[in-house]
Amino acid sequence: MTTCWVIYNGSLVSDKFADQARLVAEAAERAGVSARMMKNYETVMDLASDLDLPDFAVLLDKDILLGYFLESRGVPVYNDPAIIDLCDNKATQYIRLASLGLPMPKTIIAPKVYPNFSILESGYFEQVIEQLGFPLIIKEGHGSFGMKVYLIEDEAAFYKKVEELRGIDFVFQEFIHTSRGRDVRVNIVGGKIVAAMYRHSETDFRANITNGGKASPIDLTEAQKKLALQAAEAVGAIFAGVDLLFGEDEEPLVCEVNAAAHIRNILNVTGVNVADAMIAYILEDLA
Repeated sequence: MTTCWVIYNGSLVSDKFADQARLVAEAAERAGVSARMMKNYETVMDLASDLDLPDFAVLLDKDILLGYFLESRGVPVYNDPAIIDLCDNKATQYIRLASLGLPMPKTIIAPKVYPNFSILESGYFEQVIEQLGFPLIIKEGHGSFGMKVYLIEDEAAFYKKVEELRGIDFVFQEFIHTSRGRDVRVNIVGGKIVAAMYRHSETDFRANITNGGKASPIDLTEAQKKLALQAAEAVGAIFAGVDLLFGEDEEPLVCEVNAAAHIRNILNVTGVNVADAMIAYILEDLA
């Protein structure tokens, strides 16, 4: 029988991570695969030992090193850890998306500043403010569920935040007023759209359900479909949760691509279990 590991992070206390793994493991079992849910630390990455390994692994975590380790032992990993690595840092992701000309908010990658130093007197930040104006968005390179994304309303908040983020990768981004508190999540598997939902919030500039947003099914426009597929392809993601914003005249913009997107909320909203499509893709890919 075909075997697989469904890997999630065992150090995180929220059940949402184990729940994500259960959805995928149950889909694998329905497809006749013997699935084992694995906390990421339950495999000791001993480089000198031989291990009893599965036929494939679904990496639902950002433990990139574990993904690379499994690949080095010949285990197909979905998504490829290099793709998760690329998408996990918003700065590198935006560089890739922009290089292919995909429509997105105007974005400036912050320079590296070491924690014990500052470039406040250099004139650099004044250029950023001149180009983007207020309000603007600051996003840390690493963050999920809308966390570590900040709406910056004025210079005082701007300079306070950039000083706090010394030593951390982050980006400055244009604030899309026409998409305040609303976006679209599109789940893609193997270059095909599987499910989509509209998210909105009356209380926050972010639409994420984790931050109190609400969601409903949506019929995507052709422009939204095309851009979501292009964004997933741009980063090489087999499994992707693409977030789209509403630009002028409702034209879509790429907000970001999630290579380890959670699928419980979209199941609750649309009734579509993305995990079934994920497992079907893997089995066909391995055949």
